[in-house]
Amino acid sequence: MRKYAGVQFEIFSAGLVPKGINPYTCRVMEEVGLNLDGQWSKNVKEYIEKKTFDYVITVCAHAEENCPTAFLGTGKHEHWYFEDPAGFKDSDKKMLGKFREVREQIDMKIREWVAEFIIINGKSNIVYK
Repeated sequence: MRKYAGVQFEIFSAGLVPKGINPYTCRVMEEVGLNLDGQWSKNVKEYIEKKTFDYVITVCAHAEENCPTAFLGTGKHEHWYFEDPAGFKDSDKKMLGKFREVREQIDMKIREWVAEFIIINGKSNIVYK
C-alpha cells in the first residue's frame, strides 16, 4: 500500500497476535524491491482509542472475526481474504512459491483498490507504478 498510495495515505499495519515478520515475507518483498528493515510486528492494541482511521482492512479470517469492534468502528471496514502463507509447510522452494503467490494476490488487490479509490474520489496525486 505504501508503494502505491503512500503519498495519499498514512499507512499502519497491526495484528491481533503479532509474531514478528516472517523471514519468507522479507525475502519475497526484497525480490520486488521492497525492504522491510525498520518494520516490526505491532498489536492493534497500540492504536485502539489512540488513533482513528478512515479505512480498516482486515486480511485474514481470524482478524475479521476477532478484531475489536472499537477498532473497526473508526472508519470504513473492508475484508480482503488471503491465505496465510505461513500456514503452508513444505520445502524452502515451495514455501517461497506460496509466499510469492500471496504477495502477488495482495499486490493485485491493492492496485485495484487504489484505482477504484482514484475513480470514486477523484484523487490523482497517488503514485501508481
